[in-house]
Amino acid sequence: MDESQQAEHPQHHNLGVAGAMARAFITSPLSLLLLLAFFAVGLLGLQMTPRQEDPQISVPMVDIFVRYPGASAQEVENLISRPLESIMSEMTGVDHVYSYSAREQSMVTVQFIVGQQLEPSLVKLYDKLESNRDRIPIGVDQPLVKPKGADDVPLVTLTLWSNQVDDANLRLVGLDVLQSLREVVNTSQSFIVDGRRDELKVEILPERLATFGVSLGQVANTIRMANSERNTGTVEPDQRVFKIYSGAFLNSAEDVKRLIVSVVNGQPVYVRDVASVTESPSEASNAVAYYTGAITEDTPEGAEQADNAAAVTLALAKKHGTNGVDVANAILAKLDMLKGRVIPDNVHVEITRNYGESAKEKVNELIFKLFVATGIVTILVWFFLGFRAAGVVLIVIPAVITTTVFAAWILGMTIDRVSLFALIFSIGILVDDAIVVVENIYRRWLLVEDTDISTAVDAVREVGNPTILATATVIAALLPMGFVSGMMGPYMRPIPVLGSVAMVISLFAAFAFTPWLTNRFKPSLNSLRESAAKEHKQAARLEKLFRGMIVPLATNRKKGMIFLASIVVVFFLFMALFYPLKAVRVKMLPLDNKPEFNVVLNMPEGTALPVTANLVHSMATALKGIPEVTALQTYVGTASPYNFNGLVRHYYLRNQPWQADIQVQLTSKHERKRTSHQIAVEARALLQPLLKATAGQLQVVEMPPGPPVLQSVVAEIYGPDAATRRKVATDMMAFFRQAENLDDVDSLMTAEHDILRFMVDSDKAQRNGITAEDVNRTLEMAMGGFILGDIKKNALIDPTKIIMQVPLNARSQIYRLSQLPVANRMGQSVPLHELGTFVFDKQDKPIYRKDLRPVEFVTAETVGRLAAPVYGQSQVEDLLRNANDGQGYVTPDGTQLADAAYWLKTPQGVEGKSAFEWGGEWTVTWETFRDMGIAFAAALVLIYMLIVAQFGNFILPAIIMAPIPLTLIGIVPGHWLMDAEFTATSMIGFIALAGIIVRNSILLVDFAREAVVNGESVMEAVIHSCEARTRPIIITALALFGGSMVILSDPIFQGMAVSLIFGGAVATLLTLLIIPLGCVSAGKAL
Repeated sequence: MDESQQAEHPQHHNLGVAGAMARAFITSPLSLLLLLAFFAVGLLGLQMTPRQEDPQISVPMVDIFVRYPGASAQEVENLISRPLESIMSEMTGVDHVYSYSAREQSMVTVQFIVGQQLEPSLVKLYDKLESNRDRIPIGVDQPLVKPKGADDVPLVTLTLWSNQVDDANLRLVGLDVLQSLREVVNTSQSFIVDGRRDELKVEILPERLATFGVSLGQVANTIRMANSERNTGTVEPDQRVFKIYSGAFLNSAEDVKRLIVSVVNGQPVYVRDVASVTESPSEASNAVAYYTGAITEDTPEGAEQADNAAAVTLALAKKHGTNGVDVANAILAKLDMLKGRVIPDNVHVEITRNYGESAKEKVNELIFKLFVATGIVTILVWFFLGFRAAGVVLIVIPAVITTTVFAAWILGMTIDRVSLFALIFSIGILVDDAIVVVENIYRRWLLVEDTDISTAVDAVREVGNPTILATATVIAALLPMGFVSGMMGPYMRPIPVLGSVAMVISLFAAFAFTPWLTNRFKPSLNSLRESAAKEHKQAARLEKLFRGMIVPLATNRKKGMIFLASIVVVFFLFMALFYPLKAVRVKMLPLDNKPEFNVVLNMPEGTALPVTANLVHSMATALKGIPEVTALQTYVGTASPYNFNGLVRHYYLRNQPWQADIQVQLTSKHERKRTSHQIAVEARALLQPLLKATAGQLQVVEMPPGPPVLQSVVAEIYGPDAATRRKVATDMMAFFRQAENLDDVDSLMTAEHDILRFMVDSDKAQRNGITAEDVNRTLEMAMGGFILGDIKKNALIDPTKIIMQVPLNARSQIYRLSQLPVANRMGQSVPLHELGTFVFDKQDKPIYRKDLRPVEFVTAETVGRLAAPVYGQSQVEDLLRNANDGQGYVTPDGTQLADAAYWLKTPQGVEGKSAFEWGGEWTVTWETFRDMGIAFAAALVLIYMLIVAQFGNFILPAIIMAPIPLTLIGIVPGHWLMDAEFTATSMIGFIALAGIIVRNSILLVDFAREAVVNGESVMEAVIHSCEARTRPIIITALALFGGSMVILSDPIFQGMAVSLIFGGAVATLLTLLIIPLGCVSAGKAL
């Protein structure tokens, strides 16, 4: 009988899905074509799928700014913030609504639920605003809406610095460079930070105005009226049409100087008579500087060093869904073309951020690990099943992996570190299908002493149903994780999605390609006999081993009970490593080893720019001495280009003279021994002594490994009134500082600081025919930055504005400001000091609200070995409870604050009393582990239902699932031995392991059931089952370990690797004992 005939007459008529597929593909020429098609679409997926470091997360946030001139913070809250909050909270898809109310200014931030798309969210928001426009009070400006999303984060930042060129000229160069870089395809939002702008300054001298009897308004009107040109119409002489333009623009400082403001005693008064007119850079309202790091062996000889060098930074983002690596490379290629042409030789360009490069490095590193994992698994199969079987695995695994990448592209995912970890982690699982099929074909060929096709098809049929069921259980374990909410949901979603896709594809490959490849690479019967001889000896030893363990435990009740009790005791002993011993630390995600970190400085409100800049210079000088630091950029009074963390924390709004930010770049992680976290800890220790003489607060901000939050530890303080909330928040900061594992303590409260207020004497003003608005307008024109228009310079990208102001040194002297003349309606001028008085006042404190409730925020960063928020928060609660000699801390309204601490959500009934709720990283941690716990429970239910459906009773599924909790006997001590934190990825490994262990149990139980059907006793059946299935189970376990070993060194996914390796090892060994014992106990159920 030829091969095709054998394929048509298998030993079993009911082949099932697996057997039918094997029969269809084992001799079909379409198998090769389909295999090549898998590789082709896989290569297409590798080429087309966008690459970036982290998964794309849609977190729409919209800031709504509303100005209410003259209103106090309380009025702004009552009339703007609260109504606007209520309107925004009415929309569907909104997660939180925050508001900030200050004098004359409201900012309402709408944070949509993760996964909501920005454009539809904006449509809803604009619709809400428009339909409620009639509710805007009189005197309130129109809302300014500024949406922000993850795609707004700059992909590349370039810092231009020079020791010879000032910041104003650097800005001009930077604008030309930015204009050229915007031409790069798929670039999106771009901006420049910062550099002074060129201005034509009209600096008024108050005494000169008073001498000539000229007001600021006259000067302003003169300049405005002279700087005008317009199309006035057309004429048609001689049957031709001419447009008529009239007027002229001002083109230089000389043009402005020659303008006549007034005529006094028959003599013209020119602008130059009352003001100094110059074209020069604007007054410094911020400062950006560049520093090179410590000189090391790698520093090029003769390289120019920078120490507080003038600098500007260019930032460019990419469009949504585009390949970050390609866009970044195109930007840098364009930049190289501009050097020497647009960028002069005395201007240096440093790449201070390149997420494309970091993504490329991470992706390439993980792709290499993918190859390593594939190689390890192939070698294992070679060792156990021979080189032909290894060849089958070596072909099937890449086909499955590349096709999964194609699926990722179709599903709109990216090639990033999470999706690649999903593939690496899947290798150890998906290879099991191929191993089981190959191993069973070889075993059946040996039994019949013939390598015929019908036997191969029947061998696939034999393991088909348990393999399908086993694969379904793994998918059932993975899929519920795809429904985790919050930012961790989409961040980790590639693992359940791509893991499940890979399992489905591997199952198809196992039934279609594996039999075809096995038949093409079939071993000779002699080699199979040689292998069988070795296996027979191994089987004899295994039978002796299992008989020696199973029979005494199954037949001797006392021994069985001792064995069971010992497992339970060991389980709870290892659980104690979590609590109370705290030997195994729990954390959301461990800190990654990044090439950068930030230092955020907050000086007391009201601090002048030079004071902040001097302190920042001292801090930068200290930081540049750290050997791993390659460069620093300081930003004083302006925001640095934000990252995803800064986007969520609203760092882009930091533009006050008392606010500063230092961006620190480090050498590549491959070139340094210390992690970025260890360097950040040293930086904090270096910088804190510099702040002792000031009231400033600093935060060393590391890039979070996962979703960003306001701060690692956040206490949201609620209370009956503002004074109580602020008092409790101030006291809470003191408790935070006492906590062992908290540092960088701060709050969003502002320090009390003075302002100057000009109090208009209404009676005097009215007697002189002057209104309060006239006074306000005069002071506005004098105080700096009053724009009168611009001068026309066609060659410049940035307009040169005409600015009128009193010089800084003059307006800083109150008595000179008091000399300013204010004109009345009859053109007469009255000195300002005759219309009122300057008095000192206090600035309004900002009012914060979250989800329609007033709140204060106290923040801190976690430090030390126990770096999860839960430990620091527990320490704070202990301090609150033990305060006042054990009486506990009592708030001004009489609340025991330790009893009013809420870890989940503040109940609705406590609004009138003091209370606080833990937020920050804890919220993400709780939501993630809660959802993962629900996902795990759902996975267990799905797995149980699948097994019940397969085996037709309720007892066997319980036995099969018994080893699942026992994986913790390996997982917990594994984390302790590796000194690894138990993280969200550890939990993912635990959940995935449930499906993998059940897979092994199914293979054991299915074999034992078939043996019982064939007449063997239950005891003999389970012993023979262990004897026959130990090898494939061990191969699968080793394949899982091999795949996991390559991710053991990654900080983020180390927890998953530890769970899979240690949990898998213990669970595999216990499965080979507990399942047989359970089957013997079940008796007839088998």
